[in-house]
Amino acid sequence: MPKAKSKVEIKNKKASFEFELLEKFTAGIVLTGTEIKSIRAGKASLVDSYCYFVGNELFVKNMHVADYWWGTFNQHDPRRDRKLLLTKRELKKLQRAYKEKGMTIVATRLFIAENGYAKLNIALARGKKEYDKRESIKEKDLRRYDS
Repeated sequence: MPKAKSKVEIKNKKASFEFELLEKFTAGIVLTGTEIKSIRAGKASLVDSYCYFVGNELFVKNMHVADYWWGTFNQHDPRRDRKLLLTKRELKKLQRAYKEKGMTIVATRLFIAENGYAKLNIALARGKKEYDKRESIKEKDLRRYDS
């Protein structure tokens, strides 16, 4: 029996403003029982979250998943580092690019896939300068007034 379509989609809106997103990937996340239940309830935040390497493994840091309401004493730590699941080829590509100066990996979107698993969209990014941010605001204002 197919699973019901989930409406959970948590976005990091500030990421596209603060960073120039160069390349995007979709990664699985290693979660505990109360974490996935809390994400399915929409109780997560990607503000200030970023990814880093430990050896050849990629982890996401500062992703906040709130405590599950019906959880017991076995609750998870809301801000713990969570391992991301990518293919070896994608990990090597990201690791090579991550070592360059000014590059970072940011979390952009958290969603529940059709198969019921939580997925995280991440992007290889370069930080924007102040004048780039002003340009982004100007373009957004022009689009708003033109339509």
